Amino acid sequence: MNINFNKNNDNLVPVIIQDDRNLQVLMLGYMNEEAFNKTKEEGSVTFFSRSKNRLWTKGEESGNFLKVKSIDTDCDNDTILIKAIPTNTVCHTGSFSCFREKAPKGFLYELEEKIRQRIDDKVENSYTYSLYQRGINKMAQKVGEEAVELVIEAKDNNDDLFKNEAADLLYHFLILLKAKNLQLENIEKILLDRNK
Repeated sequence: MNINFNKNNDNLVPVIIQDDRNLQVLMLGYMNEEAFNKTKEEGSVTFFSRSKNRLWTKGEESGNFLKVKSIDTDCDNDTILIKAIPTNTVCHTGSFSCFREKAPKGFLYELEEKIRQRIDDKVENSYTYSLYQRGINKMAQKVGEEAVELVIEAKDNNDDLFKNEAADLLYHFLILLKAKNLQLENIEKILLDRNK
């Protein structure tokens, strides 16, 4: 990775931080070469703070660190994209993101990760793990039941019941995907290919 830190007079490049689980943009900061190297070595995002005029590891005061999952650059090698897992809220205002959106995008990916963790960690008191233990037939049956319930609610005029059944179907579908050793992105790719 050959980042052009000399493009600007201050030797800083912009850094976009995304949540690795749902691709939500969390914040924008700046790095010099020293901050970049420290980020790679320690696995937590470190910026160069223009206001403090020093290196600043996100979370050093609040405890809300950004754990690095991947680092990439743009086509000109003068902007960095870091996908990270936040240990808590990101913005100093207490919001999940420094941008003013009301809710994170792509929560299904975050839910998929929670489902994976509960199954892989064998969380005994978890409905997710309990259903998983009952086998592929029971999981598939549950998806079918939820689909039928969604169809029934679609015929009525109660939007709240319809939305809840839709949520139940998506949740159980994600469990079934895990059981089939597939991920949501595998299905998304098919839809993207079909869209071409």
